[in-house]
Amino acid sequence: MTDARNVLGGKLEICCTSPLTGFYRDGKCNTGAGDFGVHIVCAQVTEEFLSFTKMRGNDLSTPVPMYSFPGLKPGDCWCLCASRWQEALDAGVAPPVVLSATHAAALEHLSLEDLKKHAVENSI
Repeated sequence: MTDARNVLGGKLEICCTSPLTGFYRDGKCNTGAGDFGVHIVCAQVTEEFLSFTKMRGNDLSTPVPMYSFPGLKPGDCWCLCASRWQEALDAGVAPPVVLSATHAAALEHLSLEDLKKHAVENSI
């Protein structure tokens, strides 16, 4: 995991440490054999996306104290499943992406063109 690359070919950067994200809760969108959801897209969530994903059965805005999950609010960054980001894109509510913190494996599921179109301005 220490040599993980981002979609731009550089070193995978931190997505977020507050709240602490990532499948391994290391702040990075790292992935591995146990990550069946493929949590590799570092996204800056929006109200529209949070509403969308809640309707799809994944409520990311409600705190879950037993898992030390504070709940997300618009503007927070979080490692999203590649398939959920694609669903949101298809629905017109894809949240902005931090390219430097999005794992290169995302390119197996998503197009770099789509990711760049939704990039947070300072991540290109």
